[in-house]
Amino acid sequence: MDTRTARYLKSRFQNYYKTAEIGLPDYLPNREWAFIFYDDMPEKMMHRHRSFGSPGEALDYLYGMSPAHVYYSTAYYEYPDARKMNEKNWLGAELIFDLDADHLPGAPRNYSDMLELVKKEAFKLMDFLLDDFGFSEKEIELVFSGGRGYHFHIKSPKVLKLGSSERREIVNYAGGKDLDFKHFFKDVAMDGDFGTGSKTFKGIKNVPTKCTLVGYDSGWGKRIALYLTDYMKAECKKKYKKYMFPELRRHEKVGDTTIKKLINITNSENGLKDILENGRLDFDVRNFKEIAAYFMQGSMENFLQRFGASVDEPVTADIKRLIRVPGSLHGGSGMLVKKLAFSELEKFDPLNDAVVFSDKPTKITVSKPFSVQLKGKDLRIEEGIQEVPEYAAVYLICRGVAEHGYRKNQPDVV
Repeated sequence: MDTRTARYLKSRFQNYYKTAEIGLPDYLPNREWAFIFYDDMPEKMMHRHRSFGSPGEALDYLYGMSPAHVYYSTAYYEYPDARKMNEKNWLGAELIFDLDADHLPGAPRNYSDMLELVKKEAFKLMDFLLDDFGFSEKEIELVFSGGRGYHFHIKSPKVLKLGSSERREIVNYAGGKDLDFKHFFKDVAMDGDFGTGSKTFKGIKNVPTKCTLVGYDSGWGKRIALYLTDYMKAECKKKYKKYMFPELRRHEKVGDTTIKKLINITNSENGLKDILENGRLDFDVRNFKEIAAYFMQGSMENFLQRFGASVDEPVTADIKRLIRVPGSLHGGSGMLVKKLAFSELEKFDPLNDAVVFSDKPTKITVSKPFSVQLKGKDLRIEEGIQEVPEYAAVYLICRGVAEHGYRKNQPDVV
């Protein structure tokens, strides 16, 4: 990025920060701030160990300096501006989840498709946070990163003192790491005169049992029930019986008789409903528990891809992390780091809703062909001197494929 282009971006960012609504963090004086400035480009030197005593001081600084990237610490410190980390005196930290398309298996190269995929991951993580961990929406701040993903800030007092190992365990749970299906498919004592406590059964042989899916109504148990029943429904839609349940036919105890019974369960009035709502596995199918567990174990990869949350583990485990400030601009895209309500996520379109610059025609010199979808338009930019809307000019410059204005020895292909 040359000096003229850096000045152009800084002026555009400064114009934005003049009236921007910045999501200043709670306990502002206890946060460390960090910045990357256009004046340092292309080195991208980070300036950190800064703190602000009031909202006005922070906002004046953003307008006056107009940085390319703005961060604050997820941690609370007694002395946030101390130059050495061990002198800051750590007081606690938000629990942070970072979803970035770069860390998703099989992520598409197309930016728009990439953002759609990471949004699906955001919904999965949302389910874990609300259902499994029991956080309320008021305790969670959801933010589009301005780049390729989303940040979830958990501000509950219950998490502020968690160490790195505890936070890593939370990530492992959400991702299904070391998930063992044998803990979910069990024979349990039947209710009734025998009771269910171990003391009641002591010394009694042949205690009546039933096969059940443990934890069917919440957490991973609920997800297992849904995955299993969806599989059964999908297989029974096939036209010919001989092509149904190929995964189960590999099991030595599964033959045509078992397949027929599975079809009957699926097509019965309450068969799948009993699995979903009661965790029932004691159907008239010999070894159904064993067969179901066998199927789930063999489907582990697909199951976790559907339900597991692909969270960036180092970010969550880091109790001194820097995170982008909501309301700031992302210097790598020029887009808004936007705070969202959970109800807004479904219809949120980053390539439209996080674009803050105008349609004003702007001249740029493009170094290589580039394609992107912005503001509902498919932009295919060729090498050379081009005139594009300001929002596209800012985006292309931030991505490093264009400079502002004319450059010598470049063909004019407007």
